[in-house]
Amino acid sequence: MKVFQPKIMTALKGYKKEQVVKDIVAGIIVAIIALPLSIALAIASGANPEQGLYTAIVAGFIIALMGGSRVNISGPTAAFATIVAGIISAHGMSGLALATIMAGIILILMGIFKFGSLIKYIPYTITTGFTAGIAVTIAVGQVKDFLGLSYPDGTKNVETIDKAVNVVKNISSWNYMALLIGLLALAIQIIWPKINKKIPGSLIAVIVGVLIVKLGGLKVNTIGDLYSISRSLPKFTAPAFSFELVKELIPSAFTIAILAGIESLLSCVVSDGMIGSHHNSNTELIAQGTGNIASALFGGIPATGAIARTAANVKNGGRSPISGMVHSVTLLLILVVLMPYASWIPMPVIASILFMVAYNMSEWRHFRDICKTAPKSDILVLLLTFGLTVAFDLVVAIEVGMVLAAFLFLKRMTEVTEVRNWTYIAEDEKQTDELHGLKPVPKGVSVYEINGPMFFAVADRFAHITLNDSDKVVIIRMRNVPAMDLTALRNLTNICTAFKKAEKTVLLSHVNEQPMSVMKKAGFDKLIGEENFLPNIDAALAKAGELAAK
Repeated sequence: MKVFQPKIMTALKGYKKEQVVKDIVAGIIVAIIALPLSIALAIASGANPEQGLYTAIVAGFIIALMGGSRVNISGPTAAFATIVAGIISAHGMSGLALATIMAGIILILMGIFKFGSLIKYIPYTITTGFTAGIAVTIAVGQVKDFLGLSYPDGTKNVETIDKAVNVVKNISSWNYMALLIGLLALAIQIIWPKINKKIPGSLIAVIVGVLIVKLGGLKVNTIGDLYSISRSLPKFTAPAFSFELVKELIPSAFTIAILAGIESLLSCVVSDGMIGSHHNSNTELIAQGTGNIASALFGGIPATGAIARTAANVKNGGRSPISGMVHSVTLLLILVVLMPYASWIPMPVIASILFMVAYNMSEWRHFRDICKTAPKSDILVLLLTFGLTVAFDLVVAIEVGMVLAAFLFLKRMTEVTEVRNWTYIAEDEKQTDELHGLKPVPKGVSVYEINGPMFFAVADRFAHITLNDSDKVVIIRMRNVPAMDLTALRNLTNICTAFKKAEKTVLLSHVNEQPMSVMKKAGFDKLIGEENFLPNIDAALAKAGELAAK
C-alpha cells in the first residue's frame, strides 16, 4: 500500500450518476448535523462560533479531498475542547494556530514514516480514561450556561476545578427560564431521534429554542449576547512565531496530533466496517495534518475525523469523498447566508447540545466494565488518566498514563520471563525418561532453558546460568525467546566470555530470527563460534555428548 494515495483517485472509477446524487444528499444532511455541533464545540473550546464552521469548511474539504478513507467526515470534535481552551487561555488564538500547525506537521511526518499502524499501541485504558475525562470537563463547563448563572467580573473560569467551584459559589444566581429552555432542548434531543432519524435533534432543539426565546421575549443569554458573530469568509492569517513559543507548545502540539490520529483512524475503522472498504492509514494521517495546517492558517481550530458525522454520512448514502466535500461547501453557504441568525441561539440550548456530546463520548459503560473486569494495573491506568484529565489537563494525563502503562507492561514481561535449569534424574531412574517425556542429558553437560523476551528489565537473570566444575558444556535453549535487546546480549556475552576463559563450551539451541539478528550485528556469533549454534535441542545434546566425551 502506498504511503500517499488519496481515496478519491480510486473512488471515482466507475462513478455513476446515481451515486453522485446520493453523495450530494448525504453531504447536505451531514452539514445540517455539523452546523450546531461546530458552533457549540467552538464555544466549548473558547473560540468564536464561526471558527467552528471555518474548521469544518477548510479542514473538512481538504481532508475529504486528500484522505485515505472514502467516507470520513472531519471537523471540530469534543476531544479537543479542553486542550484548545487551555491553549487559547494561555497563548491566545495566535498560540493555538501555531500549536495546530505544529500538530499538522507531526501528523504529516507520522504518515510519511508509516506510523499509521503505531496508533494502535496506545492502550485502550488510556484512550477510555481521557475520553471519559474530556466528557466530564465538557459537561462541567456547560453547567453555567445551562442554569443561566452569572459570575462576578474577573472570575477565573478556565480549569475544570475552577468551573465546578464557581458553579457552587454562584448557584444562587440561577435563571429558571434558562433552565427550562435547557431542559426542553435536552428533551428534544433525547426524544426526537425516536420520531425522525433523518433530521438531527440538535437542529430541532436550536429552532425551537430560538422561537421560544424570541417570541416569548425571555431573558435568556444568546450567542449574540456573549460573542460577536461574523459571516465573513475565512481569511489567511499567519500566526506569530518565536522559538520560545514553539518550545512551550510542543507538548500541546503532540497531544493534538495524537488525538487527531487516534480519532480519525478510529473513525476510518468504524466506517470501513459499515461500507466493506479499507482505508489507507498513512494517507489519512497526511491528509489530517494538511487539513489542520490549513485550518489554522484560515482562522479555524484543530480538526479530526468525527465518528458520529461519518456514520451519518454512510447511513445517508455517502460512498465517496465527494460527500465530505459537499458537506464543507454546504457549510460555507450557510456561513455566508445564515450565520448572523446564529446570534439568536440561546446559550442553554448550546449547553444541552454539549451535554449530549459529552454523554455520547463518555463511553461510561466501557468505563464501568473495565473497572469490573480488568486487572488492577489496567484499572489504575484508567482511573489515573481520567483523574488527571479532569483535575489538570490532557497533556499531563496522556504523558503520565503512557509512562505508567509502559512500566506496568515491563513488570508483566518480567513476570513471564524465566531462566531455568533442566531437572535431572538419578541414574537408576533413567528407564522412565520416555514415560516422563524427558530427554537424556550426557554426563558433563548442563542445560538451561530461557522462556520469554530477554530485555534490560530481566537481563540480570542470565546470572542464573552457572556451571559445575565437572561440566564441560552448557547448552542454552532459546526457542521460547522471541526478542532480545542489547542489554540482555551484553550480560549473556559476559557469561559466555567467563565460560570460555574456564575452557567450557557454550552451545545455543534454536535461536529465533530477531535474537540471531542482534547477535550477528554485535559479533556475538564470532565469540561463540558459528558452529555452536544448533537448530534444535536434539542436535545440541548430540554435539554436547561428543564434546563432553573428549
